[in-house]
Amino acid sequence: MNIQKTMLQAIEEELQRQVARLNQPRTSRFYEMLTYHMGWTGEGAGSEATGKRIRPLLVLLTTAACNVNENLDSDTSTSPYWLRAVGGAAAVELVHNFSLVHDDIQDNSDKRRGRHTVWVKWGAPMAINAGDALFVIANQAITGLIEHYPADVVVKAATILNDTCLDLTRGQFLDMSYEERNDLNIEDYWPMVSGKTSALLSACTHIGAVLGNADEAGQEAYRLFGYHLGLAFQVQDDILGIWGNEAITGKSAASDLVEGKNSLPILYALGKHGKFAQRWNQGPITADEVKTVAAQLEAEGGRSYAGEVSEKETQKALAYLEKANPHGVAGETMLELANMLLKRNQ
Repeated sequence: MNIQKTMLQAIEEELQRQVARLNQPRTSRFYEMLTYHMGWTGEGAGSEATGKRIRPLLVLLTTAACNVNENLDSDTSTSPYWLRAVGGAAAVELVHNFSLVHDDIQDNSDKRRGRHTVWVKWGAPMAINAGDALFVIANQAITGLIEHYPADVVVKAATILNDTCLDLTRGQFLDMSYEERNDLNIEDYWPMVSGKTSALLSACTHIGAVLGNADEAGQEAYRLFGYHLGLAFQVQDDILGIWGNEAITGKSAASDLVEGKNSLPILYALGKHGKFAQRWNQGPITADEVKTVAAQLEAEGGRSYAGEVSEKETQKALAYLEKANPHGVAGETMLELANMLLKRNQ
């Protein structure tokens, strides 16, 4: 079994162990809400419902890549070094899922990965509580690292995670507050996506480096790799949200225009004050207008500008990864994963 599959199996087992805190007679339905959202139970359960677990995988790959001996614990020839960090990996995935449960309520989204969202199945009040539980369990998971790491290392990892949670709420605040505004520009875009997307990916590689005992310079290089990886990924997502192949992305290419999303291509074109901006400011785009409006947006340079920005952020991310100098199979796998994320089919 290759290192990625081994890590993903360990991540899933740890996530299930952490969430099982609620597997008690009086809270069995509560527990069911969490196992459903995590993709383990209910209609449509399975790999499509769980997602790809990219974030926790980044934590463990970073931890392993920080070590020349790559995966072997100094005390035993059978226990991978990175396995002691699996609680930290689970923590970031639980934080990610806590934010998804709340986002679905805030965005009034009835589907998540092709299934009904938690709030649709059990109501918004119960879903808020389920999201809160995921947040609390995430903190329990990362503080549980005290079994394997010195207290100062655990405190640093937990601080990174909690600082990131505040960044997530900042990004979500900006995203929601931008919905009613028509005076936004590109400068408004970066604080929003830095909070909503880059912060958690940055935390993954930063926490992984801390748990991998990297020096301060290494930790910073890994942190910046994750940060720019997140920015490049988000800009690519913006492009796919308008011009993507629906059969490949699984997402309607009409949605970002119809929903009035303040994505980078749109903000760029709004700054040109051309025909696209005129139509955008007249009111919501309808589904039958999407092709025409998307073509106008592309003609005014929105797509090419976003592509250039994505490429610049990609090069920054890869440069910081090279500076971090990841070792062994874990390092090779991390580079492959980064290239997969950054060069998604459109």
